[in-house]
Amino acid sequence: MNKHIKYSLWTAAFASMITLGSCKKFLDYNSPSALNIEQTFANPDNTNNELLSVYNKAAGRSAFGANLSFIIPAGGDDFSSQGASSFDPANNYAIPNFGVSSMAGSLYDTYTALYAGIERANIAIKYIPKSSGFSSNKTIMQRYLGEALTLRALFYYELIINWGDVPATFVPSADLTNQFIPNSDRDSTYDKILADLKQAEDYVGWRSELSDYGSYRITKAAVKGIRARIALACGGYALHDDKMVRKADYQKYYQIAMDECRDIIKSGEHGLNPVYENIFKTLHTPTRYDDAREIIFEIAMWGGMNDSDLARSFGTWFNTSPTWGKSGGGPTALPTYFYAFQNGTDARRDVTVSTYTVNGLDQKVCNGLVGLNCGKFRKSWTTFTASSTLLTFGVNWPVIRYADILMMYAEAANELQTFTELSPADALAMVQKRAYGSNPLPVVPKDKDGFFNALVQERMLEFGGEGLRKYDLIRWNLLGTKIAETKAKLPYLCLGAPMDNNPYPYASDHVWQLAAPFTNKDCTTEESSIQYYGGNNNVAFYTYSTASPAGYARVYWRRQVGSWANGVLTAPYINDPNQGYACKFEANRAELLPYPQKVMIENRGAIKQNKGYN
Repeated sequence: MNKHIKYSLWTAAFASMITLGSCKKFLDYNSPSALNIEQTFANPDNTNNELLSVYNKAAGRSAFGANLSFIIPAGGDDFSSQGASSFDPANNYAIPNFGVSSMAGSLYDTYTALYAGIERANIAIKYIPKSSGFSSNKTIMQRYLGEALTLRALFYYELIINWGDVPATFVPSADLTNQFIPNSDRDSTYDKILADLKQAEDYVGWRSELSDYGSYRITKAAVKGIRARIALACGGYALHDDKMVRKADYQKYYQIAMDECRDIIKSGEHGLNPVYENIFKTLHTPTRYDDAREIIFEIAMWGGMNDSDLARSFGTWFNTSPTWGKSGGGPTALPTYFYAFQNGTDARRDVTVSTYTVNGLDQKVCNGLVGLNCGKFRKSWTTFTASSTLLTFGVNWPVIRYADILMMYAEAANELQTFTELSPADALAMVQKRAYGSNPLPVVPKDKDGFFNALVQERMLEFGGEGLRKYDLIRWNLLGTKIAETKAKLPYLCLGAPMDNNPYPYASDHVWQLAAPFTNKDCTTEESSIQYYGGNNNVAFYTYSTASPAGYARVYWRRQVGSWANGVLTAPYINDPNQGYACKFEANRAELLPYPQKVMIENRGAIKQNKGYN
């Protein structure tokens, strides 16, 4: 049935099309007469087809297939992309380095795709209750209405966290007297979509009540989880003009988040997948490895413009492998992020960070400390091989999973200093126990600030590469702090770094390896079976050595990050104004993106550009 749902999402791309690709305005529409509204919403089957066309706007490279998954969200202290000696502000690498211009095509594509989804949702939300089939099929039609409300809220959330006070309209464009809409107050938009989601909760059933839905479509837990995430964003810090501020009544929104997460936890509908790796394998194949239903909602990708670049342009790197072909790459893990994981005890490290390339002999070759890819997306987990002609692989994107519910609950309960059945510490420990297994858990302070700092660390480790970290740091007003901390640590991971107070005294300048065959086994086995001089990955990456063993290939490790000579650091990866990590970051500007120039032109100047951008 899940395969059928994905096929339906694909075919719906060609039904009820309401396009914005070459519009004269940021919102455009086909007239209701052209859409034959009565026929479209006259019965559940037609309504479902129209609703699937809303889901389709979440898929594809302009949305969660690339731009909203790994291109725009990069730039925290987990994954980023290096710039170039001749910095191009219109290039995708300019986004995680906080130097993007309004000319960047990916920003325009994403902005318009999200509004296309909103327009489709607005039409469904208006006409479903008005349809002739609503009263005779009220339960199912209300469910579709709830799904449309939730998708519209998700689209607006993505717009707000990236652009701020975006124009907001909650009616079809055909109903507007003026198509050129100015900026709307984001807090008002937040309140509106939070209210919509509260309404949607009453319309959409739990997953056990919607056996055909799986995690491809909106269920009650997805509504509640998205509402909790939006509430925490609304209650967090945000850039207004040139200042990061938080609402005076922010705790009200933390209460919403805690209540929603508590409902999901109490429902028993979802749990933690006992095998961390299997969460992400499930996104790659029709075979499901998630009996615990940790994935609450994922964006289904299927073919053509509605497919994703996940595993193709983001993930473990396959370099013309005779078995798997060419795929992977994209934003890479910060060297400091790799060393944030506890060595040999945290099951998340070898899944999240892939240290090797699979070469033309199907051998694993270490990438070096600057070339660490995200291992949560791998072509070898798909059904595609080197002989496949398609360039996209149908890999889905996880929007909400149960670990996030537990950690949002823990964060909100800690902030409010109140809880009922489950303490914040116990909720966090549930996630940690999966990560550390039988090993001792990290000590978590019991005081409010200490617990919060521990949770900040655990969210970084749990959700690396899943598009959450940068936005977490922004809502906590920690983006600049964590970037500065990372920049302060990186020089200690360079060749010849001073050893006094060095947090990484065990990291070698080079590692020495023998190429090992890639066998597509579990992530930890693949990482630990690479033959390094002195021991496996848990030894070689954590033991300082000056050996030069015969027969082994030398791989830059510290040396790849940079080098010290006579007290002078040479490290373009760190401090080059065009290539260095977060090289264009400016606090109280970079927390928001510029409105695309084409949008500004098409909207005839009604939109006010974010400060610091042209």
